[in-house]
Amino acid sequence: MTHLVIDGLSMRFRPPGGGTVEALRDINLSLERGELLSILGPSGCGKTTLLNIVAGFLAPSEGRVALDGREVRGPGAERGMVFQQGALFEWMSVRDNVGFGPRMKGMRARERAGVVDHLLETVGLGGFGDKAVYELSGGMQQRVALARCLANDPEVILMDEPLGALDALTREKMQGLVLKLWQETGKTIVLITHSVEEALLLGARLVVMAPRPGRVFRDERLPFAAMGAGQDLRAVKRDPDFALRREEILSMIWDMEEEIMGRAPNGAVPA
Repeated sequence: MTHLVIDGLSMRFRPPGGGTVEALRDINLSLERGELLSILGPSGCGKTTLLNIVAGFLAPSEGRVALDGREVRGPGAERGMVFQQGALFEWMSVRDNVGFGPRMKGMRARERAGVVDHLLETVGLGGFGDKAVYELSGGMQQRVALARCLANDPEVILMDEPLGALDALTREKMQGLVLKLWQETGKTIVLITHSVEEALLLGARLVVMAPRPGRVFRDERLPFAAMGAGQDLRAVKRDPDFALRREEILSMIWDMEEEIMGRAPNGAVPA
């Protein structure tokens, strides 16, 4: 049975100044349980809008999202969200942040402590449980955000540019962590990114969206996430096929950006 279904999804906004902005048009996607999907596209193509609809933060103008046959009508614990900024509770310790969801569910303190300790070890933060959030680096805060998401044991993890604000070295380490968690937990993951390289590296399946209105332009399966889960990520990036795909997708996105700016592909000015 298909796990996550996005069926005929369209989204229109009505700005305060009047008129209508069509953000998404007729998006159709089906994900099996345990898929790792990366979504890529130029700015303004509706990637985050799509993710927010799947999360239940927005209601679509048309179409529906269903998880295991149940229509999504709002936020739910079966769908966890990791934002670009960790959105952590600054006044709480790392341990209390990770344990917040289980505590709200009424999990007993001893059981909750075991879950939190396990997840902190999983994301490489063993021994940091009593630290304040503001004492941690950006990369460490994103690890806390991942652990907090996993603590609710969601069926689907939604990630909106979760690594975009990190420096290059930390970002690569976190990419490895995302692949490790995907491999070990079997969770369905949908990841939004602006980085072509990251989309190829983390997407066992890649969707490229075309802009204005946002729609699926390309949908393909890739081997690189499976490769990266079992070896050094830099070795994957050196793979000739990876380099070829990266240049192909970069050119595709570049042409889309040029079209948005009023130019034809390859630098020509349309008549």
